[in-house]
Amino acid sequence: MGGKLYVVPTPIGNLKDITLRALEILRSVNYIACEDTRRTLILLNHYDIKGKKLLSYYEPKEERQIPRIMEILEKEDVALVTDAGTPAVSDPGYRLIRKCVEEGIEVEVLPGPSAVITALVGSGLPTDRFLFVGFPPRKGTKGFLEELKACEDTTVVLFESPKRVLKTLYLIRDVFGEVSVCVARELTKVHEEYIRGKVSEVIEEVESRGGLRGEVVIVLSSKV
Repeated sequence: MGGKLYVVPTPIGNLKDITLRALEILRSVNYIACEDTRRTLILLNHYDIKGKKLLSYYEPKEERQIPRIMEILEKEDVALVTDAGTPAVSDPGYRLIRKCVEEGIEVEVLPGPSAVITALVGSGLPTDRFLFVGFPPRKGTKGFLEELKACEDTTVVLFESPKRVLKTLYLIRDVFGEVSVCVARELTKVHEEYIRGKVSEVIEEVESRGGLRGEVVIVLSSKV
């Protein structure tokens, strides 16, 4: 009898934000496919989970690792985790999941932490319809944003490097005008913060600080 792939969300900051079911799965499997073995070890050690075989699975290495993971899945279960949040959301986890679906390997997805949903809900912006676009391209960001103009009735969620936040906010203002924006920073961590307001107000606040540090999610809406 073959194994099952468990897709296991992990905390996006606060290590307490993990479900009992996720811990149960991590304790039960022998193999864990992870983005960064060092980051995963921090979580496993925190919950005294020992003796696991960690498989590096990250872009662009995932194509080489998929055959090895599939070979293991022929015999036993494997858990898939990412550094933070839900696997396959803006990371290469979907390729392994897709391969399992194609090969008839059972996939079980656990619900859990997601920076996308946390930032969206905390933004105070409309949540009835939203579009997550991952990280904008480093080149052609303005053109990328202009393509989103067709979705002006939809709240947009995107990831961004702290070094590029101001540049991206300027481009958002250029493309969308004075839309409502929320910059969510260091979610669930000690320095968690939401900077909300019209895009010019948020730009002014970020400029007054000389920029931002930490992991950043930007949410914007033309509806309010």
